[in-house]
Amino acid sequence: MDKIIIENLEFIGTHGVFQEEKNLGQKFLVSVEMTTSTREAGKTGDLTKSTHYGFVADDIEKIFLGNSFDLIETCAEEIATMILRKYPLISEVKVCIKKPWAPIKKHFDFVAVEITRKWHKAYISLGSNMGDKKENLLKAIENIKNLPDTFVTKQSTILETEPYGYTNQDMFLNGCIEIKTLFTPQELIQKLLEIETIMGRKRVIKWGPRIIDLDIILFDDEIINEENLTVPHPYMCDRLFVLEPLFEIAPYIIHPIKRISIMEIKNILEKSSNS
Repeated sequence: MDKIIIENLEFIGTHGVFQEEKNLGQKFLVSVEMTTSTREAGKTGDLTKSTHYGFVADDIEKIFLGNSFDLIETCAEEIATMILRKYPLISEVKVCIKKPWAPIKKHFDFVAVEITRKWHKAYISLGSNMGDKKENLLKAIENIKNLPDTFVTKQSTILETEPYGYTNQDMFLNGCIEIKTLFTPQELIQKLLEIETIMGRKRVIKWGPRIIDLDIILFDDEIINEENLTVPHPYMCDRLFVLEPLFEIAPYIIHPIKRISIMEIKNILEKSSNS
């Protein structure tokens, strides 16, 4: 991808933990590197097909001079989030804030914080087999749509499926959505758990009846093994009720561990189930 870069915007700001920093102010240098495609703008000369770096610089100035942050980490987060929210052609941004007058009693050029933030693509599996199952799924999707900086970009049809594992329960309705989000995987799973709790989910029997079940199936091409989160979902390749709706909206997405497409995984599971 291409880059649009603004290097070392200079401001006198009042950011810092110490009161003297807020009272006196000091020099800061702000740089941003924005990932985008400049192809169409370059071929047509049409600025609307690109991102106007002058407007971005003005917006950075408003954040920088309109606030007094204790930490330049917070300032960097605010700038990165603003750019990704406001400029839809930007998929990723790197923000670097240098502080050449930092209160350190040593010789140095500057201290700095540099962060990289981006839009993420995730796939979420949904299931319900209690109450009004279809309404439960639709309500969960609406709750996900209402999360900050999160958009549902694709949605599968709703399928009726047999229960898995614990079979002495009602049939399920299942679906899958693709989302675009600024949340990290850990932030996203916490939000999904909150939605489950708000909707009345109670964990009584493993793989048992549930009013709503929300699982992160894939998150970009990341491989995550943490105490409360495993991505890709460890059982997704064994469950047609996950693969079928995922196949409907993302057949060619590559599983980051198996390195084959969802279509191939689904075909393998169907053949083994029929043999």
